[in-house]
Amino acid sequence: MDAIFIPQLTKALERTEEIPVKEFLPGLETLTPVRGRLRFEHHGNYLEVSGQAETIVTCTCNRCLQQYNHRLMVNTKEVIWLDATADQIQDLPLEREVVMEDLVETLSPDGYFYPSEWLYEQMCLALPQRQLCNLNCPGILADDADASGEPVDSRWASLEALKKKLPG
Repeated sequence: MDAIFIPQLTKALERTEEIPVKEFLPGLETLTPVRGRLRFEHHGNYLEVSGQAETIVTCTCNRCLQQYNHRLMVNTKEVIWLDATADQIQDLPLEREVVMEDLVETLSPDGYFYPSEWLYEQMCLALPQRQLCNLNCPGILADDADASGEPVDSRWASLEALKKKLPG
């Protein structure tokens, strides 16, 4: 996806541009291209970006460590403030207190917006925090059970074998 020159949006019909998405995003490993639409609306002092997209990613289950496919979908909207001082490098201290109002995204009104980066960030935020292949996943279990009838985690098999070799 090409970068969008923000002043060019002011000349677009209704100050809006919509682009289709059908490509692999750099840095995001997916099985299918990311497909969807992105919309950019210039409102004078802010840019409203919205998008709907989906793809399929391969996840690793946190319980059994097996890989499974997951449909990753985003339907999001973000307001990005246009501030002429956004690109200026400020000599800030290493630590400083930040007020809640400063926690907003800003771009220069004469700069560029990179839709690939924005969509990559949105897709990464949509990745599931808790990755389970299914809700009833038992985790890593061995097929055999120990003397108590409880299943043995295969990761402990070597320790269990050593335990059996030790005298009573």
